[in-house]
Amino acid sequence: MTKHVYSVGQVNAYIRNMFAQDFMMNHIYVSGEVSNCKYHSSGHVYFTLKDSSGILSAVMFAGSRKNGLNFPMKAGDKVIVFGEIRVYERDGKYQLYAQQITPQGAGLLYQRFEKLKQELEEMGMFSPEYKQPIPVHASRIGVVTAPTGAAIQDIRNISCRRNPFVQLILYPAQVQGEGAAQSIVNGIRALQEHDVDVIIVGRGGGSMEDLWAFNEEIVARAIFDCPIPVISAVGHETDTTIADYVADLRAPTPSAAAELAVFDIHQTFDFLDSIRLTMNRRIGERMEAAQARIRQYELKLQILNPKNRLLEHRQAAADYQEHIQSRMENILVEKRHKLELYAAGLDAGSPLKKLAGGYAWMTKADGKRLHGVAELSVGDQVKAYLADGAFTARVEEVQGE
Repeated sequence: MTKHVYSVGQVNAYIRNMFAQDFMMNHIYVSGEVSNCKYHSSGHVYFTLKDSSGILSAVMFAGSRKNGLNFPMKAGDKVIVFGEIRVYERDGKYQLYAQQITPQGAGLLYQRFEKLKQELEEMGMFSPEYKQPIPVHASRIGVVTAPTGAAIQDIRNISCRRNPFVQLILYPAQVQGEGAAQSIVNGIRALQEHDVDVIIVGRGGGSMEDLWAFNEEIVARAIFDCPIPVISAVGHETDTTIADYVADLRAPTPSAAAELAVFDIHQTFDFLDSIRLTMNRRIGERMEAAQARIRQYELKLQILNPKNRLLEHRQAAADYQEHIQSRMENILVEKRHKLELYAAGLDAGSPLKKLAGGYAWMTKADGKRLHGVAELSVGDQVKAYLADGAFTARVEEVQGE
């Protein structure tokens, strides 16, 4: 008889295929208590499910954790895990690969949640094109929440801190228990009549049962049909409800909703201060430039002032006058010198000076100048002019050369 011997890998592969072909193993809900819960840095969660009869290794990969784990799971929690059981061939072990984890007791609610979520998503109520923008400077904000819970106190405190001029209008709704969903719907519709800019719908944290009113279809439709932008703020950051998917904007907490809805007026004050500083700086720069231009104009006016021009012309005339006067004096000195030379020459050749030296000016009786003795004859009368007078004489003798 021939024996069939299989390798370990073949056996593990065979078992893996058996699990893969079993529909139940691929779509299974398992309940149990969490132990050995470890959050890996990669985002994966490794844990063990146990009950009184045994344990089951489980893992939730980071890709499934984003939408499949909406609460901080820890050791000791009783949960319902949806996923598939597969064999890890290398180690020859099987484990549960989790896709959704919900606290035990919320399993049926979670199924209802997933069913309604799928229906509304197929209807397009989660589509981004239907989301309304949240106004940046809302002045009237409606709030649908319990009047005595921590949510309204957080919203009031943050609103007062960010902008004390914003008006909050509270609709005191029932947010938990029988009739809560209708109370929330009534609040949304009532605030539409008060001309608010945005509506915050929410409450503080709690279990899935506590938050269930925000998973009701009538609440989802009231938010979707509301003409005013709606911010959902239900529970803590890890809590997710149908209202979050339908709302125009989801806030992780009521405090965060107030941060998103109320504009921080201090930013406006800071912005106005920066504008004021910029304006003062630019005005100062323009004033300095204007003053510089004025100084230039003043200098030009001083240069072009008629008085200055008159002074310049007067100075020029005085300079011309001084030049002419100096020139005239120089000419007079020069002419006077020439005149003196001429006078000296005349004086040197003056007949009177010669006469004063013992010489005489001689004329005939007819008054004609006597040039020489050849013009005389004995007995002629002549007239002699001396320096101090004249006399008449008669020629007695003529002697020649």
